[in-house]
Amino acid sequence: MTARDEILQAIPAVARSDGTFTVEAIVSELRRRGSRYAESTIRTHVVSRMCANSPGNHAVTYNDLERLEPGIYRRR
Repeated sequence: MTARDEILQAIPAVARSDGTFTVEAIVSELRRRGSRYAESTIRTHVVSRMCANSPGNHAVTYNDLERLEPGIYRRR
């Protein structure tokens, strides 16, 4: 399973009632689940590769998430 897949599966477990979550919550949940991915990989995916409104710094990006404010994300 890819880091992206693991993150998408973890979102429902950590999302607040309004659907928002933090990077820290995702990292903690993936650690709890025994993810093989480094914290830096998880963070990079959430804040950059998977975030529709982040700068395009990667060759492959996805529009899975949106940043609502610094540190707060929601699935699109």
